[in-house]
Amino acid sequence: MARIGILTSGGDCPGLNAVIRSCVLRGIRVHGDEFVGFTDGWLGLVEGNTINLDWMSVRGIANLGGTILGTSRFSPVGEGGGVDRIQANLRAGGVDALIVIGGEGTMAAAKILSDAGIPIVGVPKTVDNDLSATDFSFGFHTAVEIATEAIDRLKTTGQSHHRCMIAEVMGRHAGWIALYAGMATSAHAILIPEQTATLDEICDWVEGPFKRGRTPLVVVAEGFVSAEMTEPHSERGLDGFNRPRLGGIGEQLAPVIEERTGIETRSTTLGHIQRGGAPSAVDRVLATRLGLAAVDAIHDRAWGKMVATRGDEIVRVSLAEAVGKLKTVPQRRYDEATYLFG
Repeated sequence: MARIGILTSGGDCPGLNAVIRSCVLRGIRVHGDEFVGFTDGWLGLVEGNTINLDWMSVRGIANLGGTILGTSRFSPVGEGGGVDRIQANLRAGGVDALIVIGGEGTMAAAKILSDAGIPIVGVPKTVDNDLSATDFSFGFHTAVEIATEAIDRLKTTGQSHHRCMIAEVMGRHAGWIALYAGMATSAHAILIPEQTATLDEICDWVEGPFKRGRTPLVVVAEGFVSAEMTEPHSERGLDGFNRPRLGGIGEQLAPVIEERTGIETRSTTLGHIQRGGAPSAVDRVLATRLGLAAVDAIHDRAWGKMVATRGDEIVRVSLAEAVGKLKTVPQRRYDEATYLFG
């Protein structure tokens, strides 16, 4: 029996509630555990803000989007935080161990705290699917489904008005959402952070289908950098992890394409809509399995580990492996898509 703390950090993501639910039910039914939720990510841990998590509080939440615990991009090791304060709050709450659900920044912070002696198990969460050491993370499948449906709708408007349509999707360093959604919607160009392209190349990919009577479709990840750029487009400052808030590359490309090709061009940024709403069936199942595995890892005292997917299996990897490098789109996967361009 243990008293386990749970927190969700970073951007919200479809499937977070399914993880929380499975953790609580597994712990109560199998181990007789007690659970406490730290609200609003690391901020709740630093400030000692908690809610009780019991059988009733997680009833019926697996299909809900967002997180019942709230989240933030607050850094636990920045100003106002620190290992000593966190350890004191854990002792005061009688918390024996933490389950931390988050992405790259969250796992990096978890590793720092784990190395300092705080008992932590990580659960990967990222719609970008860019977290290393796991084949897939929940939220990605839902984001791709949402992006695909939205882009299908954009195509009908483009067809009606004979326009080029640009859809900007999430993807700071990795273009997995753009790749999957672009291939699913038969995009004529897929622009991702891992691959550069000149504006002339992009315009060629647009002009080709237009001359054939088709509606050009461009899917671009927010972190794409053209050959004429030096860094991703950002005009909204920094987030809590001191990373630039990206967004707007589609709006930058649209007037350039229109000026160079003479084709009326419109851009739509899908933004947070990709994160919102109910998780897909695939993500509900994956999130549930990861939650179950996280509780078992706690009772095996597998500190400093993150539960992850390898094929159809759930495994444990070190937090160091999880944050060692980002999982980006390999060249061979992008090459598959390029045969469909233009």
